[in-house]
Amino acid sequence: MTQQSSLGVAVIGTGRMGADHVRRITEVTSGAHVAAVVDLDTDRAEAIAAGVDGCTAFADPAEALTSPGVDAVLVASPGPAHEAALLTAFAHDLPVLCEKPLTPDTAAALRLLEAEQRLGHRRVQVGFMRRYDREYVRLKALLDSGELGRPLMLHNRHRNPENPPGFTSAMAINDSVAHEMDITRWLLGQEVTAVTVLRPRPSGNAPEGLADPQFVVLETDGGALCDVEIYLNARYGYQVQAEAVCEHGTARIGDGHDLLVTAAGRWGGTVTPGYLERFEDAYDREVQAWVDATRRGEVTGPGIWDGYAVAAICEAAVRSQTEGGRVEVHLVDRPAFHDA
Repeated sequence: MTQQSSLGVAVIGTGRMGADHVRRITEVTSGAHVAAVVDLDTDRAEAIAAGVDGCTAFADPAEALTSPGVDAVLVASPGPAHEAALLTAFAHDLPVLCEKPLTPDTAAALRLLEAEQRLGHRRVQVGFMRRYDREYVRLKALLDSGELGRPLMLHNRHRNPENPPGFTSAMAINDSVAHEMDITRWLLGQEVTAVTVLRPRPSGNAPEGLADPQFVVLETDGGALCDVEIYLNARYGYQVQAEAVCEHGTARIGDGHDLLVTAAGRWGGTVTPGYLERFEDAYDREVQAWVDATRRGEVTGPGIWDGYAVAAICEAAVRSQTEGGRVEVHLVDRPAFHDA
């Protein structure tokens, strides 16, 4: 592939997220096209491939990654399948955008960290798309400027209209709060050292056996305290907010005040129905940044280290959730390879 040519992407996993990425690369992203789609559900993969010019459907990732015209890989399959897909991509030295979670556990994440080290260069960008959201980017720039002084606390709220079928209390951590764990590390430039999960009386909207809502407290190595309210069955819509409390002021994002209407004795706006709508622009910017960097021969954005760190925080949080109390987070030494 040359700098001028279009990047041929193989999308592994054609469920809701993978299908949306196929649409995004085909209709929104410049400099790339979908060359292959992969799914164990071959009917689904073939149906998606049929709607994309020059796209071939596969059931086996290894076969897809050796097919002509594949220059890069986007992994959107379920988390337990990520390690095998990434190792296959490493075997062909292909750049990868991997949806979060990198892996469901730290042991697998460490194996991937070591495998990428053996390659001698970064190959993976992890899909923590909030780092590309315009509001989070502005908040990060403000905190980095020092204008408000040192961050002391970070309040996060993460509300969904309802949980998907089969969602568990642990999945509330691994699949939802994982985003706040990463964004906390990124906004503050600090690692999380301990986590405590508190559970109030469950909402009457929550299915039987699901702890919802939950309240997660994160401690960082920079002395900040961060909390996350995760409420999976808030009913009214999808809402993500963050407020940084600093020495000289506060800053808040996520209020969704693009349009406020006052009429008939009431005022208000709208709440997005789901994460794809709320973060559509962030996903667009994330994929475009990955394509642009890949065509330059670079890898940017959150990497395997970030995926590993979040996996370790999640494991500690699930322990706190099940055993109670404060659980420390222990990370291996960060390789210099991932300092950039």
